[in-house]
This record gives sequence, structure tokens and C-alpha cells, in this order.
Amino acid sequence: MSADGSLKLGANSEVGKLRAVMLHRPGDELKRLTPRNNDQLLFDGLPWVDRAQAEHDAFADLLRSRGVEVLLLANVLTETLSASGAARMQGIAAAVDSRRLGHALAGDLATYLRGIAAPDLATVLTAGMTFDELPIGPSTTSLVRRMHHGADFVIDPLPNLLFTRDSSFWIGDRVAITSLALPARVRETSLTDLIYAFHPRFLGVRRAYESHTAPVEGGDVLLLAPGVVAVGVGERTTPAGAEALARSLFEDDLAHTVLVVPIAQNRATMHLDTVCTMVDVDAVVMYPGVQDSLSAFTIHREDDGVSITGADPFLEAAAAAMGIGKLRVIDTGLDNVTAEREQWDDGNNTLALEPGVVVAYERNVETNARLSASGVEVLAISGSELGSGRGGPRCMSCPISRDLA
Repeated sequence: MSADGSLKLGANSEVGKLRAVMLHRPGDELKRLTPRNNDQLLFDGLPWVDRAQAEHDAFADLLRSRGVEVLLLANVLTETLSASGAARMQGIAAAVDSRRLGHALAGDLATYLRGIAAPDLATVLTAGMTFDELPIGPSTTSLVRRMHHGADFVIDPLPNLLFTRDSSFWIGDRVAITSLALPARVRETSLTDLIYAFHPRFLGVRRAYESHTAPVEGGDVLLLAPGVVAVGVGERTTPAGAEALARSLFEDDLAHTVLVVPIAQNRATMHLDTVCTMVDVDAVVMYPGVQDSLSAFTIHREDDGVSITGADPFLEAAAAAMGIGKLRVIDTGLDNVTAEREQWDDGNNTLALEPGVVVAYERNVETNARLSASGVEVLAISGSELGSGRGGPRCMSCPISRDLA
């Protein structure tokens, strides 16, 4: 808490007691998914939206029952758009692509969006808009309007907003705005950017990192300990992105060591947090298939620049950077088939509410049982529909306030 009793924003670990978090309740953007576009929009199936919302509501209620303040992104976005004309302009500019729509249609659409109420604008910016939904009358001057099918998107939906971890993360008392790798997700950061820039609650918050070039995604960033950050490099985060993040954190004195961890470039292991998350100050749950093979390059801040060593075994490099004798790995003890199934279903993607207390999907029975047997309290939630986008409790949450470790 700050001196005036308000929550102090920021985090320096994965397991400090969680005080406030940003979630996004799935909305109309999920209803845009069809068998024709779900692969392009990065979903493995078509979620039952009502059930996904019920599952997400239960997740949010669980956090609230544990004393966590839950901020819902759609509400915060609406408040931001209501409070700031500059935020409205920034959001509209990011959504209306004149290169794709042409000058005439883009101008008409931007003019229309500038005149609608903040809640309606927030819906369009998240759920998108089809050509059939355009409120602008048929135009003889827009070839784009004439040639597109009515169900095509004039503004693309953002179904992956559900995974709020990726577009921003907090380190120290600063927020890092990331750069998302795949076209379906690029515009998400425009919304988190304007929220942190213009919402009254975040006025004055300084930025830890901003990149519009080399991709870095929050699911690849683990705050192992104060001053020690692990960054996965694989399908989403690039080596250049990891290096740029490390140098930025060093310059701002937010970290002294960054471990760069190569991971397989495939859908099952899209982020580091799909194979490893922290469950206590000295413990991780880890997919057995990578426990012995995961390695790390260690970037360390020096007086005259940086040094890079490795690659070394990840668990050894992490323990050394954290200043502990050994990083405990929860032995999931699973056969290969079960381990692979539960990793696919985000069994290793847990959200710590405090040291030794985590939220996990209930379907990963064996992984959860091993966590419990190791003394970790597991708060299980349903995720049969939420998991269709390949993300677990950690993916769906952006902590904005944790007690410092």
C-alpha cells in the first residue's frame, strides 16, 4: 500500500502476494470466430462463448475471494475513452487501416467512430466490425467497399485479448508495453498502450520498455526474483527482442541479470510460461519433457556494458542468478503421454496468488495432484472453453500490483 492507502502499482516477482490484476472477460470478439478464420485468429477451436464467460467469471470471483482487486480491460478501456479525446483518436487510428481500406472508406469510418459513445467505441475496438455492420451508406467512391464480402472484417476482432499477460507486464514500478509477433495480435498493444497512457489510475506511470520492432511477448517473461528476469525465445519472442528488453531493463536499473531461454518454435510451446511457471519463491512447475534440456544464456549487467555467458542448464543458471542453492522443480512424475496432454492443456501455466498458492485448470488432474503433494495449494478452475486459445490462468492475467519479494 502507498502512504494514502491506495494500492502501489508494480511487481518484482511472480509470487509476491497478488493485490490487483487486469483481466479481459471474453466478449463479442469470440463470437467472430468461425471454422474459416479460427486458425488465422490463433484459436484451435470455436469456444462456446457463454460457457467461456461463465468460466472467466468464476476465475475473477475466485481472485476477488482471495482479496485481489480485478480490473476488467473492457471497463478500463471504456473509462479511458470517456476520459480522454487523445485516447479515442489513438485507438481509432490504430484500428482504421487506410492501406487496406483505402483513403475514402478509412476517412468515413474514422469520422463515424469519432462520434460514437465510449462504450460503443470500446466494443468496436475489441470485437471488430464487418462490412455488413458499417453504418455508412453504400459509396460510389470506395472500390474496397464494393469488392469486399459483407462478412469480411473492416476492423479485425481481437479474440486473444483474453490473454492480457502478453501485451504488457509490470516490473518494478513500471509497465512494459510489448511488441506482439503475429498479425492477429499486433493491435492489442495499441489498447494497452492507451490505457496506461490516458486512464486516470495510471497517469504518471513510467514505461519500462517499448518496442515497435523486435517482438517480445509477456508470456515469455518470468520475474524469477528481484532483479532476475527470464525471457523465452521461440515462436513469439525473438533473440533481438530479448536483447533489447535486457538492455532496457539494465539501463533503468530494473534488473541486473536476464536469462534468455530458447524454447521450441511450435504451437504447444508458444511461450516460456507454457512449460514453466513459478509456484513459490524457490520453486517452479515444469513440463518434464524440457526439464533436462532447457538451457539459458545469461546476460549480466556490467559497469562497462553487458556480459553474455552460456548456454548453461536453465535450472542451474536460474539458481545462480537468484542467489539460491537450488531451484526446486515440482516433480510431476507423469508418463510421457499424460505429461504431453497436460502441458498442451496448460498444466504448467499457473498463476501464483502468493508463495505456495496457485490457480490452475482443474482438468490437469495429475499435475495438480503433484503440486498439492509438494505443499502447493492449488485453486482449481474450469477451463474447457477458455483453453481453446491455448492459454491458462497466468496467460489470462496481468498482475498490476504485487507485494514486493
